Amino acid sequence: MTRTQRDYVDVVYNETDRPLTNYPARLAHYLFDRYRIKAGQKLLDIGCGRGEFLGGFIDCGVVGHGVDRSRSAEKYCPDADLRTADLEKEPLPYEDNFFDVIYSKSVIEHFYYPERLIQEIYRVLKPGGIVITLCPDWEFNYRIYFEDYTHRTPFMQSSLRDIQLIHGFENIEVERFRQLPVLWGQGYWLLPFAELTRLLAPSFLRKQSKWVRFSKEIMLLSSATKPLETAAD
Repeated sequence: MTRTQRDYVDVVYNETDRPLTNYPARLAHYLFDRYRIKAGQKLLDIGCGRGEFLGGFIDCGVVGHGVDRSRSAEKYCPDADLRTADLEKEPLPYEDNFFDVIYSKSVIEHFYYPERLIQEIYRVLKPGGIVITLCPDWEFNYRIYFEDYTHRTPFMQSSLRDIQLIHGFENIEVERFRQLPVLWGQGYWLLPFAELTRLLAPSFLRKQSKWVRFSKEIMLLSSATKPLETAAD
């Protein structure tokens, strides 16, 4: 007899192994300010998981929507408009040109065919809207990339840029990003210390120190916009 597959978010992101922290809210507030997102805009969090990042954006004043295969966000983010879909097989369950902002973190690398997701993002984003994407940088994570067996497609700066460029986005910017709030804004002067940590600290310390872990596990942060002229298409 075949067992029913358990919910990925409930298993991997259970509160014992992955306790709730204030990091998702801090990142959401940072991105809200950095990309000049406005209160009242409609934001979609793709692969919203427990809904912690989406909750952070809602606290900033956006109208929050989330989609995931899991229903875990219903518990953690009750103020959002939530839908379920298997985006590897199904389109985004929204009408064309609907969102002002589309956000995803650690999602695109889980797709066998990420170009399908990019096409769907383009479809449901309003002309002039912005898509913000975070994913692991293969160049700095390749030794540990498949510790998560659900990773499918690695990305580097060039490939994350090109997949969006090919599918019609413009104003594309891709940078390396460390998940250390102390480095954001005025803390940039600590960046050399993070780089030294990446180069010199033993990898086994990743499990004992967030400073070590997130100095080594560098992300990609991308932003891109949908051209305004598509409004006439």
